[in-house]
Amino acid sequence: MILPIVAYGHPVLKKKAVDIQPDEPGLQDLVRDMFETMHASTGVGLAGPQVNLSRRIFVVDASPFENEPEEVRTFRKAFMNAQIIESGGELINYNEGCLSFPGLHEDVVRPESIRIRYVDEHFQPHEETYDGILARIIQHEYDHIEGIVFVDRISRLKRALINGRLNDIIRGKVDADYRMLFASQKKKSRS
Repeated sequence: MILPIVAYGHPVLKKKAVDIQPDEPGLQDLVRDMFETMHASTGVGLAGPQVNLSRRIFVVDASPFENEPEEVRTFRKAFMNAQIIESGGELINYNEGCLSFPGLHEDVVRPESIRIRYVDEHFQPHEETYDGILARIIQHEYDHIEGIVFVDRISRLKRALINGRLNDIIRGKVDADYRMLFASQKKKSRS
């Protein structure tokens, strides 16, 4: 089932998400729905808060990066209860977008590598290191479960310059090829 994407300005995006429990009702359906929603929206990542669910879950599918090595193009994973335990390497500037900010792209500086601990959709624990574009996608989605959106990571000056566009998103004055939930329509988030 394709879920509506929560737009910037909705309070669920600024709330730190809570852990997924092993007995979470409908967990496998949620993971499937999140992948389906992400693909229908042409995204490469999607986090629980973006579908109005304040839970520590995100999914990643890097297949749109067709010019990257095969291990990137074939990367598809669900992350639950993730904790970034280390980040390092060079700070890399890269132009990012976000499904919760249709049509908006800004340069964001992030570390080039991370070490992350998480459980998958079967509650199997993992601890892995990622670098390059995979580290960036994971950090972007991880920020969502921490209540951080990518414009929180740009300068105040840059944010002031795009303030009108941010206000348009809050008011629902955007064109998106996918269903969205705006702050003015907010339904109670599933806490």
